[in-house]
Amino acid sequence: PPLPPSLPAASGLAEMGAHWIHGPSPENPVFCLASRYGLLGPEAAREENQQVEAGSRSPMPSVTYGSSGKVLSPKAVREARDFFYALLASTRTFQASKKPPCPSVGQYLQAEIARTVPQEDARQLQMAMFATCLKLECCISGTHSMDLVALEPFGEYVSLPGLDCTFPRGYSSLTERLLSDLPEGTVLLNKAVRTIRWQGSFREQWDDARVFPIWVECEDGDVFLADHVIVTVPLGFLKEHHQEFFQPPLPERKAQAIHHLGFGTTNKIFLEFEQPFWEPQQQLLEVVWEDESALGVPSPDLKATWFKKLIGFVVLQPPEQHGHVLCGFIAGKEAEYMETLSDAEVLRAMTRVLRTMTGNPSLPAPRSVLRSRWHSAPYTRGSYSYVAVGSSGEDIDVLAQPLPEDPRDPRVRIQAQGTQGQTDRGGDRPLREHREVAPLPLVGEVTNAQVTCTISVTLVDMRLLPTASQHPHGTGWVPREVY
Repeated sequence: PPLPPSLPAASGLAEMGAHWIHGPSPENPVFCLASRYGLLGPEAAREENQQVEAGSRSPMPSVTYGSSGKVLSPKAVREARDFFYALLASTRTFQASKKPPCPSVGQYLQAEIARTVPQEDARQLQMAMFATCLKLECCISGTHSMDLVALEPFGEYVSLPGLDCTFPRGYSSLTERLLSDLPEGTVLLNKAVRTIRWQGSFREQWDDARVFPIWVECEDGDVFLADHVIVTVPLGFLKEHHQEFFQPPLPERKAQAIHHLGFGTTNKIFLEFEQPFWEPQQQLLEVVWEDESALGVPSPDLKATWFKKLIGFVVLQPPEQHGHVLCGFIAGKEAEYMETLSDAEVLRAMTRVLRTMTGNPSLPAPRSVLRSRWHSAPYTRGSYSYVAVGSSGEDIDVLAQPLPEDPRDPRVRIQAQGTQGQTDRGGDRPLREHREVAPLPLVGEVTNAQVTCTISVTLVDMRLLPTASQHPHGTGWVPREVY
């Protein structure tokens, strides 16, 4: 249905970060905020859509291409996928197990596949489909390999109900609405923080009577004094910089939790076409390399094979808003290697993949390419956190506890991605009970003479496609960063 007049769509929008609200239901705080502010279309607001048990992989009309250049049998694809996700669901039985059968999710799945699936030539397509499903799980978990994701705590995540939905005006419409409720000047952008000194007695030059326990120093030399600080920078940044970022350094338990938890990269590759080669009803183009197997060893030659980690392409909808654009997803070391390539190299590789999959060597190349680079970004260094082999849900709890560990004096609260219910693992939430601590004041709020400073990295990143009149020579996407 058309969008209501109050919800104008953002034309030519490409979400470089978050794309959907997964699990849009009353239990999802992002969905509740978006609904309260009237930021969603009419379909998302329908109660029946909020009750659909879609899991973390919402169904959408799709076509599955094989590397032989043919569309694969929908029946064979469905049967292989159903088998794989039945195995994946069985990983929940090991939650809180003292002795899980394998350290990692990947090892368990591979062992079960080897045990239950006959190794015959006729099963090659099934094994290739399993390999594709594993790549999708890598994108969802933000990991290079499911061999890195711990088996026992994997069952701590449950998927919220609801059909995935998007913001017609982009994810930033939510942050813009939240910002509008704050006093002007409360949020400072492009203000990188160098150090947080969290155990001291600091005074303003013009007010010797007031003592603050926290000193926040920015890279440009500016200093902010506060009673509390909330740190929401990604775990990837903390892994590289926590030793110098916090002074004194974090307690050993927190440092070890940062070290043990996993953090990886999932990237997007947008391809813009003059005309679509896909059918209007198709919303997902899956890619299967038919010579691969879930039991095989991936090639270490990233230069030659990085593009094979791509799981496929989502068709951006509706075309009246986005144009003819595909969004590919890729995770792990291959996603990081992709960041080192030029736009021209990525475009050539994607053109080869699509020509191979469609069996059409004359398929027109995309007119332009745009991709995310979350691993290269200095304040993110990746995309998602996960509970890695060697870590546990207890590490999440340790990292989430305030400093000092006294609920009456929570000076520092680390709420990095991964310490709370995550919205990026398909609308999942951890089935963990965190100890309650005294709530901190809102961002920039002065309550009973208490000042809270929030340090964050804005991960809402949108790019806009110029119109043809702006770039008559068709030079492709010139990104305009909103945040």
